Amino acid sequence: MLKRFLPYYRPHWLMFSLDMLASVAISVLGMIYPIMTNRMLNDYIPNRAYRSIIAAGAGVLALYFVRMLLRYFVQYQGHMVGTLIQAQMRRELFAHLEKLPFSFYDDHETGAIMTRMTNDLFEVVELAHHGPENLLTCTIMIVLSFAYLCTINLWLTLIIFTCVPILVVVSIRYRRRMRKAFDERRKSNAVINAALESSITGVRVTKAYTNAAREEEKFEVGNQQFVEASAHSYQAMGKFHSSTSFVTDVFNVFILIAGGLFLYSGKINFGEYSTFIVSVNLFISPVQTLIGFMEQWQNGATGFRRFLEIMDVPPEADAPDAEDLGAAQGEIELRDVCFSYTEDETQGVLDHVSLKIEKGQKVALVGPSGGGKTTICHLIPRFYQLEAGHGSILIDGHDIRTLTMESVRRSIGIVQQDVFLFSGTIRDNIRYGSPDATQEQIVEAAKRANIHDYVLTLPHGYDTEIGERGVRLSGGHKQRISIARVFLKDPAILILDEATSALDNSTELQIQQALDALCKGRTTLVVAHRLSTVRNADEIAVVTGGRITERGSHEALMAQGGLYKDLYNLQFRIQQM
Repeated sequence: MLKRFLPYYRPHWLMFSLDMLASVAISVLGMIYPIMTNRMLNDYIPNRAYRSIIAAGAGVLALYFVRMLLRYFVQYQGHMVGTLIQAQMRRELFAHLEKLPFSFYDDHETGAIMTRMTNDLFEVVELAHHGPENLLTCTIMIVLSFAYLCTINLWLTLIIFTCVPILVVVSIRYRRRMRKAFDERRKSNAVINAALESSITGVRVTKAYTNAAREEEKFEVGNQQFVEASAHSYQAMGKFHSSTSFVTDVFNVFILIAGGLFLYSGKINFGEYSTFIVSVNLFISPVQTLIGFMEQWQNGATGFRRFLEIMDVPPEADAPDAEDLGAAQGEIELRDVCFSYTEDETQGVLDHVSLKIEKGQKVALVGPSGGGKTTICHLIPRFYQLEAGHGSILIDGHDIRTLTMESVRRSIGIVQQDVFLFSGTIRDNIRYGSPDATQEQIVEAAKRANIHDYVLTLPHGYDTEIGERGVRLSGGHKQRISIARVFLKDPAILILDEATSALDNSTELQIQQALDALCKGRTTLVVAHRLSTVRNADEIAVVTGGRITERGSHEALMAQGGLYKDLYNLQFRIQQM
């Protein structure tokens, strides 16, 4: 794990090295006070060297001023190194998240992922900054202070040093317990964030169903889990700190007893004993710092492990010899496709599906919910990967597994029932279809999607902020913006997945006109429950139980008297009621 973390220092090695040098200088300057105390007690004061006392005090003050500047540098630049490392890790994590397949997000909640991006990485960079600094300075201080204490009295120093092995044993014993406890606390914190993200996102549904109390109960489950995990972690921390603090307190007891006996027997004079009392803190203090560092190590190591858990998830990857599709013509073919979202193939969603859509043709997929229609729509852009031996999907005669995912998705436009708009302006969301589009192109796309006139009625026009996920817009307006986005992308293939099912009849008619305009000249795959919207499709395929059971035009399927006719007549009767 350390090998994977050290490279993050490489871009900042100069500033990091200066930070470490400054920390070493601070530690060395910390030795000045006890040394001068020894001189004062054993030389200047007994010999009444007035000028030396003043000069020594002035010299120490000047060095302390230098140490103040060094501490400023360490606190400022040292933390900046940590911040830059954090920014780099966040950048890598975000880029990796963008490359992960849909299946990863099926199994991981947004709030839990956000915890790893924020809380966990904060602990990592705190360790990145303070860890090397504490290890280096404390080691230097322990060595220098031990050497200096030996010059005062070797045997008294060795007696004090015998406590160190005991401290090491106690630290190792409780360190393992702390690590396990901190892992559990981080997991429970991720549960809280996931519940919080879900509740805040769905707050309007909560209010509509007056289920605030229910949401509070759900949140409290994670909250109590966090309390219990925190109790375990703090219990382990308490045992660790209380035990190690007791050992360090023994230092002082040994100094009191051993020093008193040495002074009584004449093996040390009063000045040396006083200096030893002052100087021993130089030894105890870094030892205590290293003990406290164990907690920081656990936090940082746990955070980095959780960071690596995501970074080690294999991203979507093209075949080594994958080719660019280029300008797609739009022909699509599914050959004997079998697919399951789980490893259990008996729970397959698609079972030997074959379907060909010619260039410029409009094909509709209809049938009961859960039949596999949306799965087909997800497989064509390679949102989920088709395993070898489970059939193939071709675009313009090329197996999509031999093409780059970027070129496949570049050729496909998708309009879904659940429209997702990003926080920002109307212009930003339309331009998402083509980031380099000009204002004229954006306006033209908006006109073709029948949203331009509405935009002009807004006080800020295309610069109107739409709120989180477009909360300030109606469902119809959000859908039109998503259609404008696809117009701007101008793909050869179009997938409409329940694009109008959530709209009222009046809005649906207006949106349908925009969709009809969007479909012209494009190969179109339509998923619809409202069969009246797909009567004019070139071909209709009935998908049920993971299979295509009926195919043909509206008239042909009605004549067959199968499931399609039953569904169509049922919807017609409902509309007449």
